[in-house]
Amino acid sequence: MDDPVLARRSIRAYTDESVSEEQVERLLRAAMAAPSAGNQQPWGFVVVTDRATLSAIPSVHPYARMLPQAPLAIVVCGLGGGRRWPQFWDQDCSAAVENILIEAVLLGLGAVWLGVHPLEERVQGVRRLLDIPDDVVPFAVVAVGHPAETKEPADRYEPERVHRERW
Repeated sequence: MDDPVLARRSIRAYTDESVSEEQVERLLRAAMAAPSAGNQQPWGFVVVTDRATLSAIPSVHPYARMLPQAPLAIVVCGLGGGRRWPQFWDQDCSAAVENILIEAVLLGLGAVWLGVHPLEERVQGVRRLLDIPDDVVPFAVVAVGHPAETKEPADRYEPERVHRERW
């Protein structure tokens, strides 16, 4: 793999092999290395490996059906209150999620981004399952594991979408 950004694909099937603590730390370090407005780093993370919890998340997120087989989920949460630039927390969390996805490729893992925010029923469901405080917003769930499927890199470059200097 020459380019982990272009090699990144949404992987939804995993083997039974666990994700090591060293790999989890690398994923979290990558997330926390993401750029953020004013370098505020308005994020928090819930690492989920408990099988019962992983199996419960699909009851509140309709696209999380892979989680009962996944060895790991990282829930990226936004911390907007009391910051100088609170309106950018969701962009900052997006960058953190993307860094997790790219680091997963570098580690030979597969991952998929499951959006939670801004859908209130998902936000409340994940909050309730994971005891997330009311002032913290569950932004996304990232399922992670050793891939049990392979997908070739997709060439999604479309030059007609590129404008120079002005639209």
